[in-house]
Amino acid sequence: MASDPDPTAPASESTAPSAADSGDGGPAREPTPEPAPDAQAPGLREQVAAVIGAARRVVTAHIELAKAEFGAIMGEVGRVAALGGLAFAMLLLLGFLLPVGLLLFLGEWIFGSIGWGVLLGSVLIIDVAVVAGLLAVGMPGNRLGLALLGALAIGVVTGLVLGLELTNRAWTAAADELLPGVDAGFRPLAIAVLSLAAVGGLIGLVGGFRASGGSAVGGLFLGAFTGIVLGALTAVALDPRVGAAFGTLTTLIAWPVLMGLDVSRRGIDGDALKARFYPSQTIETTKETIEWVRQRTPLGRKS
Repeated sequence: MASDPDPTAPASESTAPSAADSGDGGPAREPTPEPAPDAQAPGLREQVAAVIGAARRVVTAHIELAKAEFGAIMGEVGRVAALGGLAFAMLLLLGFLLPVGLLLFLGEWIFGSIGWGVLLGSVLIIDVAVVAGLLAVGMPGNRLGLALLGALAIGVVTGLVLGLELTNRAWTAAADELLPGVDAGFRPLAIAVLSLAAVGGLIGLVGGFRASGGSAVGGLFLGAFTGIVLGALTAVALDPRVGAAFGTLTTLIAWPVLMGLDVSRRGIDGDALKARFYPSQTIETTKETIEWVRQRTPLGRKS
């Protein structure tokens, strides 16, 4: 006898159709879920806050993008600046290297020694500095040109005399007559040094006395030393290229000396130098304008 169904069992379980009971033989269908209740719509304050937050995030994103791009740009600027600085430094080095190398090359090529290039180049740089200073204080260029012509004349004569061994021959002839007992190779040097040292010392002594009595001894020793140097230089038989080098050196030394003598004799026009740095026209025009305004104002008119 079949048992009765359990009255405590759920109705869904007892009444749910089974797969065997379906008419088409397919699986059993699940019950359709009930729709969820509608969520509450956001208020005006929440919507405004959401819009502000979104706008803030957009602005922040743009700022971060600008910072990143600006950092990349600054990196490129730094790279370009570094490379530009390197290029400028190389050009500056080239500007120093070419004149120095040219002076050394000319010293070796013309005078037979790089040392002459160093010495003559150094003296030439001093001459250029002196000329620039004198031009800055208003010395006319024609006076500088005349001093250069005089220095060239002195240098050419010196170069010819030394290069052709004229002084050596003269000292040799004088030594043969005055010092016949001295060794023949030493006689020109001895007579030249003794003679020019005595003459130079005498000139220095006289010059010291004329300047002041206290500098007479110093002038004596300076003149004697200069005579010894000139005696040794003029007594030696020099190579023509060495003579030309000494002539060039004499020119470069004589040029600033002649310019200094010209300045000491003629001086520098102080009024013209002052006028170059004094705004006289502006000051005079301002004074005239003030006087014109004063004459046309009621309080400034003369009774």
